[in-house]
Amino acid sequence: MLENLAQGLIVSCQALENEPLHSSYIMSRMAVAAEMGGAAGIRANSVADIMAIKQVTSLPLIGIIKRDYPDSEIYITATTKEVDELLGTEAEIIALDATDRKRPHQEKTVELVERIHKAGRLAMADISTFAEAKQAEMDGFDMVSTTLSGYTASSGEHHAPDFALVEQIKAELQLPVILEGHVSEPGHVTQALQAGAYAVVVGSIITRPQLITQRYVEALQAAKESL
Repeated sequence: MLENLAQGLIVSCQALENEPLHSSYIMSRMAVAAEMGGAAGIRANSVADIMAIKQVTSLPLIGIIKRDYPDSEIYITATTKEVDELLGTEAEIIALDATDRKRPHQEKTVELVERIHKAGRLAMADISTFAEAKQAEMDGFDMVSTTLSGYTASSGEHHAPDFALVEQIKAELQLPVILEGHVSEPGHVTQALQAGAYAVVVGSIITRPQLITQRYVEALQAAKESL
């Protein structure tokens, strides 16, 4: 499974309830388009989307469930409930928030990893710092992803791919490291592999047309103001 993703592009096909493309059918077509374009894998949110995508593509799939809990900032595959729901799908890899924040209901990350492995699946750690990546390796994760770098208090806010974090993880840990977050142009993929990334996840710049449109509108507005 990991060999299939090596030095490949993983396309995140997600649309939340408040987004215009929120539809399992639409996400399945996004996945087909990604496969036609040469993607090595898919990342998808929710059981419904995963099941729809698995009907139309055989690409390796990283499954998550985003759900808010009042007692925690963690929302990506936060508890046993989400893990069990994902284990009911054909997702080969299950990703979960592995940051240093407390999980809902005081659940333990290492126990979720053990549950995933017991079911014969791979576990991906969505982290934001090197310390979290190191802990993920100790907890038995099969790979780490820089998904949450720039989105936590520990990592600080930023809006660029965290190539430095990839380089440090590659140099000091044994886990494959996947670059995810703020990848918005082909050059970022090149930089990611040069930094040592095992694979690269690209999402919004491919699958969220409202954000793509917004970038062009902002550029147009800036041009008009300068004329």
